[in-house]
Amino acid sequence: MARDIIVQKYGGTSVADVSRIQNVARRVVKARRGGKDVVVVVSALGDTTDNLIELALTITNDPAERELDMLISTGEQVSCALLAMAIHELGEDAISFTGAQVGIITDNAFTRARIIDINARRIEEELRKKRIVIVAGFQGVNVNQDITTLGRGGSNLTAVALAKVLKARACEMNTDVEGVFTADPRIVKDARKIDKISYEEMFELASLGAQVLQPRSIEFAMKFAVPIHVRSSFSNRQGTIISREVRAMEDIVVSGVAMNKDEAKVTICDVPDKPGIAAKIFREIARQGINVDMIVQNVSRTGATDVSFTVLAGDLGKTIKVAKGISSKIGAGEITFDKDIAKVSIVGIGMKSHSGVAANMFEALADNGINIEMISTSEIKISAVVDKKRGQDAVRAIHAKFGLGKKRKS
Repeated sequence: MARDIIVQKYGGTSVADVSRIQNVARRVVKARRGGKDVVVVVSALGDTTDNLIELALTITNDPAERELDMLISTGEQVSCALLAMAIHELGEDAISFTGAQVGIITDNAFTRARIIDINARRIEEELRKKRIVIVAGFQGVNVNQDITTLGRGGSNLTAVALAKVLKARACEMNTDVEGVFTADPRIVKDARKIDKISYEEMFELASLGAQVLQPRSIEFAMKFAVPIHVRSSFSNRQGTIISREVRAMEDIVVSGVAMNKDEAKVTICDVPDKPGIAAKIFREIARQGINVDMIVQNVSRTGATDVSFTVLAGDLGKTIKVAKGISSKIGAGEITFDKDIAKVSIVGIGMKSHSGVAANMFEALADNGINIEMISTSEIKISAVVDKKRGQDAVRAIHAKFGLGKKRKS
């Protein structure tokens, strides 16, 4: 007989203090007493990871990544041990493990490791003993037995990967919001909870600034068809189901609006308009480990052109340095940059079969006097770079234009 396994992940806000840990313990025990085998993945308490990083930076401005992983992985160990104790107090048996103890094997990329394999034998043994298994999220171990971490939001990836390996019925992402919304409710007051959304749309929203889930966890779930339920740790209401695209989803043109304020625009002026120059520019940038997002090249009228592109704000200093070196080599002009930008995006499977979506988005911005600096499109998304000061105005205008706050008929 197939086992009814559920993986529940609880984020940092869900286990921020003793009372919240006890709340999580009650939820977990309820699922166990409902007849399910429960595997729980937990993040570090509250702001623990940020505090540990800040502590490291008081020692050195450039901490070794291996040692940083040793440090920040401890946060999850604290929360999973405390949760096990809270479950014991409720009369159920539970056991906590680090990522290494449950066989989460990763590559050697400290602070951003990728999962290579999971040996779930130990988890399965404990489940057969009717224990609740609690796993420290965000971490694994490489073949040299060095502790590694999976990048920001990595506990989501831990949960999805375990759900896949254990063939779990569902993967619940329990957080401080009731699900995925059409926009950030802190920005748009009438933002609506989305009942169902496709992996593809959720991946785009997460990549574009929606902070509910780590993009890599969605990518993994999409690859292995792991169903995800995003819900609140503080209520029993249904949240948002993330699954494969179904035909009904195509009727919704735009599913959500996202904003990212963590990017900067760099422009290399007076670039020679010759074949191969763009390849030289972006090959050198890539060689430095810098990810480029949007790219715009102006039309050449004098044998030279300006090339603008966006990067993560944290990479701006390194990017400027690299760009100056490139400019000197290819005979281009000055380097300019702008940190005060926001990327506003709309996402929707329905864009594939509906026309006029871009026009409506740009019209919404124009009607509110918001200038567009750069544009990027794909099959299911449209992004525009605007002045950071107008970012929230842009989100509200677009959200209203597409009627996302209105209750749709089923």
